[in-house]
Amino acid sequence: MYFFSVIDFNFANRNHPKPGRVLISEPFLNDTFFTRSVVLLCDHSSEGSFGFVLNNFMETGLKELIPDFPDINIRVSIGGPVDSSNLFFIHSLGEKISNSQEIDAGLYIGGKFDEVKSLMIENSENAKYFRFFLGYSGWDKEQLDEELNEKSWIVLKDISKEVILDDGNNDLWKDLMSKMGGKFEVMSNFPLNPSDN
Repeated sequence: MYFFSVIDFNFANRNHPKPGRVLISEPFLNDTFFTRSVVLLCDHSSEGSFGFVLNNFMETGLKELIPDFPDINIRVSIGGPVDSSNLFFIHSLGEKISNSQEIDAGLYIGGKFDEVKSLMIENSENAKYFRFFLGYSGWDKEQLDEELNEKSWIVLKDISKEVILDDGNNDLWKDLMSKMGGKFEVMSNFPLNPSDN
């Protein structure tokens, strides 16, 4: 089930960006990494912001990237254009993974990767508590605020951990837009290229 506040692109700052909230791009944002993207915001401060694109998946699975990882079918997302040769992960297991840092209530980033592998060996069902990303999305000081003022994004709050950790939804952007109803539902069906309409 999806939980978020209904807001208007014209009032993009009504929900302020903060860790744990989700950014959803406006329908015609034309960018290599951010076209129709949904981004989990992991940090937002006066120094800048960073997060992970949730709905841009690689064809390569985690096992192919890390040969000694347990043989489990786990998708990897392209988290963004920054530091794209490094693997990052988020999870909902808190202190079960040492050195994790809390993003928001019940959602964490990083920790000891050996402990992640051990949990996967112990029970492959533990994969549902994790998301993996190559690279991340970053904004310099005040850059994200400027993009919000330009109405390139809306900020959704109260997205459930289950939605964020679900790596099986290829239509997340469309689903979130549609669930807001009204004109957002109409926008969710716009063609990617307006000339195709």
